[in-house]
Amino acid sequence: MPEHAYASLTPDAVIDALVGIGLDPDGRLLALNSYENRVFQVGLHEPLEGNAFVVAKFYRPGRWSDAQILEEHAFGRELAEADIPVVPPHALQGHTLHHAELHGHAHRFSVSLRRGGREPELDDPEVLAWIGRLMARLHTTGRRQRFAHRPTLGVQQLGRTAWQWLKDHGDLPDPQRQVWLSVADQALDLADQAFAQIDGLQTGRIHGDCHLGNVLWTPDGPHFVDLDDALNGPAVQDLWMLLGGHRRERQVALHALMDGYETVCDFDWREWRLVEALRTLRLIHHSAWLARRWDDPAFPAAFPWFAHASYWHQQADQLRQQIELMQQDLENPMA
Repeated sequence: MPEHAYASLTPDAVIDALVGIGLDPDGRLLALNSYENRVFQVGLHEPLEGNAFVVAKFYRPGRWSDAQILEEHAFGRELAEADIPVVPPHALQGHTLHHAELHGHAHRFSVSLRRGGREPELDDPEVLAWIGRLMARLHTTGRRQRFAHRPTLGVQQLGRTAWQWLKDHGDLPDPQRQVWLSVADQALDLADQAFAQIDGLQTGRIHGDCHLGNVLWTPDGPHFVDLDDALNGPAVQDLWMLLGGHRRERQVALHALMDGYETVCDFDWREWRLVEALRTLRLIHHSAWLARRWDDPAFPAAFPWFAHASYWHQQADQLRQQIELMQQDLENPMA
């Protein structure tokens, strides 16, 4: 296996990259938890706007174009200017996206001020309402325009493309290969039907990957981090992952979240019919994501179970459950 580009991100290379854009690292370097990109907390001799640490994100080569990354940066700055608590990239030497040649590999990176926090307590209705209000403000700003270069969430973009890649390139073991492909294909057909039943579905710029790790809580309230997956999509994509448990368990949390959301802007409640379709797309996309990244040594180390046939058997079972749930939603759209 040829050396992965991330292997060139040695501590000295990371520090050299930051020195090259005018920062003065003090040698304190901590790799943060990230698989798609490589992210480092870096200490500084001279604080940057009062911050003794910055966070440097090195983008995965080939994933996004410069134009797509810069759209993300512009969205983050727009949100911050609207007093929505996010962590946008910091402009250094007049730029938010930087380039460096490190140990023979070309890298693109950005630098943000460090801002900590913890996962919010989602069993507290007041916390959920606060997050709902904040999310509504993000979506209100996001609807002012659309991304021109970033993708739009849909069955084809998030699901069919992933399914086709796994069919053509994924090393799915027999006999699970044909079983998973068949079940996933059926699930995607139902996801298509779920989207088709909502006429006039509105989309705008959204966070795109708003799981609990990307909503951090401080004494001042919640803030969003990591807009790396920002895209055009329906508002519900940023809401459904905040609600865990089974359907009945989600009802109380749902009402608290939406009570906060609707104090800021209206919500098209038909979008909740898409939740199981969106969950299905995420399952299929995640499998393809793991397969596509398998040449990165961090992935076999972190996800060893992915290499076993039992993974695909479990995924097929999960997709069968999704098929049942989507069929129920299609048969009882007002449930």
